Amino acid sequence: MEETMPKANWRAAVSRAVGILVFLTGALLAASLCIASTPTDHSVPSIFDAHSTPAESIRHLSHFVLGVTALIFLVVFSLLSYALVKFRSRRADAEREPAQVYGSTQIELAWTVIPILIVAVLFATTARMIHAIQDAPEPKGAVEVTAIGHQFWWEFRYPTLGIVTANELHVPVSDPSHPTPTFLKLLSADTDHSFWVPQLAGKTDLIPNHPNETWLDPHETGLFLGQCAQYCGTQHAKMLLRVCVDSPEDFRTWVHEQQQPANQDEKEAAGRHVFESTACLNCHAINGTNGTGRFGPDLTHLMSRRTLAAGAAENTPENLRLWIQNPDAIKTGSLMPAMKLSDTDLDALVRYLETLR
Repeated sequence: MEETMPKANWRAAVSRAVGILVFLTGALLAASLCIASTPTDHSVPSIFDAHSTPAESIRHLSHFVLGVTALIFLVVFSLLSYALVKFRSRRADAEREPAQVYGSTQIELAWTVIPILIVAVLFATTARMIHAIQDAPEPKGAVEVTAIGHQFWWEFRYPTLGIVTANELHVPVSDPSHPTPTFLKLLSADTDHSFWVPQLAGKTDLIPNHPNETWLDPHETGLFLGQCAQYCGTQHAKMLLRVCVDSPEDFRTWVHEQQQPANQDEKEAAGRHVFESTACLNCHAINGTNGTGRFGPDLTHLMSRRTLAAGAAENTPENLRLWIQNPDAIKTGSLMPAMKLSDTDLDALVRYLETLR
């Protein structure tokens, strides 16, 4: 019995060391995948793939913090491994008490001063980064957007351009030689939300009656995916947002198109009548109609957006029809009511909405 106990202790120590090594290898592999991944329209956005000044600042800070914590881990793991090997239980020492050491001033100073210095450096670096992002001055020519979080969709208003849209934020690319950042004022219409586009900026909360601000200056064109990062109700997970970074020419074209009145195709007058004579107008607005609702997205240029229900479905006639007829089939628990229209009225309404580009 006395001979088998040290062997059992040794095996336990080895298994623990192997487990820690496996965990460390997995963590490093996960980090490398995040860094190396190339985002697509269907991939998970990574904070390590930054395309805007705020996101780059956060990435640099995260690399610094990961480096410091990795160094701490290696030092602690090395000391632990040394102690496991050097002071492992031996049969010859079974009857002896290890040497006792008390009152080592050097050791006590080391484990007190070094952690304080590490925390102070991390705190100062983080505070400097937060100040650089939050207190950045708004330059002349910056695009101003008011982003309003609703359950469970995003409303975007461009006050100086007279544009109201939903779920898809269009901003111009910011050339370093001609910076054109976008400054967002963040509001909430109901509960707490959080605006987060990992590749463009950090998380910023939208709190009722407490306006917040953030900004981004994308360095290249493309589509960047975002998410409400604060649990806000049943469909929090499907409160997605899309940031379309356009070239200066494409952004001007988009602005011009969004400033146009809604299409008044007389061929679809029946569908327009359905919209104006049902509960649709209580929640939605369409320029040129008597619909001025604010509870739901503005539909003036509905078909210019690629998705419905805050990214829950592609914006196709089939999905649009299903969304009006039975919203729970796409987004269970959403506040969009089922309209209970007849097939004739539903078809007419869908055809009318398809003209709103």
